[in-house]
Amino acid sequence: MPAFYCVFRAIFVLLAKFAFLALLGLAWAEERQLQGDPNQDRSPVDLVISQDGRWIATANQTSSTVSLVSLSDRSLWDEVSVGQHPSSIVLHPDGKHLLVTSSYAGTLHWLRVDGQKLQHSGELQLGFQPTGLALSADGTMVYVCLTDADAVAVVDFQACRLVRKIAVGRWPRSLAISNDGTRIAVGTSGDRGVSIVDLQEGKLLHVDRFVGLNIGHMQTSRTSDQVYFPWMVYRRNPINDRNIRLGWVMASRLGRIGFTDGAHREAFSLDPPGKAIADPHGLALTHDEQKVLVTASGSHELLIYRNSGLPFLDRGSTDHVDPELLKDRERFDRIELGGRPMGVKVSADDQTAYVANYLDNSVQVVDLIERKIAQRIFLGGNQTASLARRGEAIFYDARRSLDQWYSCHSCHYLGGSNAVAMDTLNDGSAFTFKTVLPLYALDQSGPWTWHGWQKGLIDAMEHSLKTTMVGPDPTQEEAQALAAFLSSMRSPPNPNRTDSEPIGPSAARGKEIFFGPKGACSDCHSGTAGTDHQIHDLGLGSSDDAYQGYNTPSLQGVFRKVQLLHDGRASTLEEVLKGEHSPDKVHGQALTSEETQDLIVYLKTL
Repeated sequence: MPAFYCVFRAIFVLLAKFAFLALLGLAWAEERQLQGDPNQDRSPVDLVISQDGRWIATANQTSSTVSLVSLSDRSLWDEVSVGQHPSSIVLHPDGKHLLVTSSYAGTLHWLRVDGQKLQHSGELQLGFQPTGLALSADGTMVYVCLTDADAVAVVDFQACRLVRKIAVGRWPRSLAISNDGTRIAVGTSGDRGVSIVDLQEGKLLHVDRFVGLNIGHMQTSRTSDQVYFPWMVYRRNPINDRNIRLGWVMASRLGRIGFTDGAHREAFSLDPPGKAIADPHGLALTHDEQKVLVTASGSHELLIYRNSGLPFLDRGSTDHVDPELLKDRERFDRIELGGRPMGVKVSADDQTAYVANYLDNSVQVVDLIERKIAQRIFLGGNQTASLARRGEAIFYDARRSLDQWYSCHSCHYLGGSNAVAMDTLNDGSAFTFKTVLPLYALDQSGPWTWHGWQKGLIDAMEHSLKTTMVGPDPTQEEAQALAAFLSSMRSPPNPNRTDSEPIGPSAARGKEIFFGPKGACSDCHSGTAGTDHQIHDLGLGSSDDAYQGYNTPSLQGVFRKVQLLHDGRASTLEEVLKGEHSPDKVHGQALTSEETQDLIVYLKTL
C-alpha cells in the first residue's frame, strides 16, 4: 500500500472522528436548547439581563415557563414551569433572584439562579390577574399591578408576604418607581391615563387622563425623575381612508410624566405618514439615557430615539411624527424585526438590545451601532405554525390595516375590550359609537356585532379585516385562521369565584334574582355563553343606527368592563341596573338597593 495512501487514510479517519464528535456536540446542544416539548410555542413577552451580562431570562407566555439563556454561546441553560400566562419578569438587586407574575394563575413566583439552573424558591397567591412588576431600590419591597383588582399589591420580598393593596384606578398593567422610592406611576388603561401614588401614605394622589389606551412598559429616568411610556390613542372619528391616514382614528404616542401631585403628561406622535407605528409596548432607556428604545409590536419593529431634543408637547401632540425627526436617522430610526416584539432590555455598554419576540419564539439580539439584527436565539416552538397560530399572527398584525396604523389587538386588547366606545363603520352607519365587545370563545357567541347582522363567523372575519381594518382583502384561509385563533381564546380566570369554593351568600341571593322573575336576566343572558343569540329592541337605540335592536352580549367577565351597554352610557354595573336597563324596564321587577347589590355581586362572578 503506498505511503501517501496510508497518510490519507489516517487523516480521513481523524477527520471522521472529529465530525462524529461535532455531531454529538450539536445533538447535545440541541437537546439542551429544546427541553420539554420542542413543538410547544414559548411566546416570550418579557426578559431581564444578569448584572454581569452572562445570561438572560425570559417569561414565556404560551408555554408558561421561564427560560435561562447563556449570552456567551446563546445556548439554553434551563427552563422551568411557572403559573399560567406569565406577564412580567424582574431581576432582584441581589442579582440572584427573579420575580415573575403569572397572570392567569394569579401568582407571584420567586426563582433563584443557581449557576446554570433555575430553582423555585417561593410562590405567593395574589389573585386578580397580576401583571406589571417593579422593585424598590433595596429590593425589600415588590410592587405588583393587580389588573382585576384595580390595585397595586405591596409584597415583602424576604417574607414572601402581601403587605397591603393600594387602589390605583382601573386596569393597572405597568408601573415605575420614583428615584427616591416614595411614589409610583401606574399605567391605568381602564381610566385612560397614568395614576400617581404615594407609597408612604398608601393612597392614590391623582390620575392624569389623556385617552391613554394600551399603556405599555414604563421606565423612570435617573436624571429627570420622569417616567417614559408609550400608548395608543383613539380620536373618535369614523374609520375611513382619509381619517386613518390623517392619524384621526388610532395613533401611537410616546410620553413622559413626573411624580408630583399635579403631574400631567407631555407627549409626541410616533407615526410617520404612509407607514405608521402600531401597538407600541416595550420601552427601555439606555444606561447613559441618550436613547429611548420602543418595541412596536403591531408594526414589528424596534424604534430608536435620541432622547435629547425630542419634540415633547405639553398636554398635546401632532397628528404625525415631527418631520425633523424623519430627516435624521441619529434622532429617529426603526429596525424591522418581524414577529411580535414585546419586552426590550439594553446591555451594560448600551451597544446591544435584547428583544423578546412573542411570535418568533425567540430573543432577538439587535446591534444598536449597526442598527440591525445581529442574532436570533430560538427558545423552542413549532416551526410549522398551526391554523390558530397563523390566526394569532393576523390578530396582532397592524399591516392588516391601511398604512399599518392599528391591529385587531389595538382595540381588542389581548382579545378583550378597551375603555372607549368606537365608530368602526361595521354596523353600516357613521357616528354611532359602540363599545368594543370581547372576543373570547367567539364561536360560542354568534350572531356577531352589536346589531347581530353578521350570521357567519368566517364572513364576519373577512368583513372586519376589509371594513374595520381597511386592509388588503383576506383569503378564505386567512379568515379561517383568524376565526380559529379567536375560537380557541379563553378569557382570564375570574378572581371573584373559584371552582373549589361555592359563591357567598350575597352572590347566592343575586343568583336567585338573576334567574328568577324579579331580575329575569336569564331570559336573554342564558346558556353557557350568557347569551340567547337573539336580537332585542329595548328602546335604547339611536335613530342613526342602520339596524334596529341589539345582540345580547355575553356577561362573562362583565366585571372587567368600564364601558357598558352598546354605547357605553354606563360605566358601572350599578348604573346599568338603576338606569334605562334596570330589570323593571326590561323583563323583570323593581329591585331594592339591597337586591341590586346582591345581583351585582353575582354578576361579578360570571
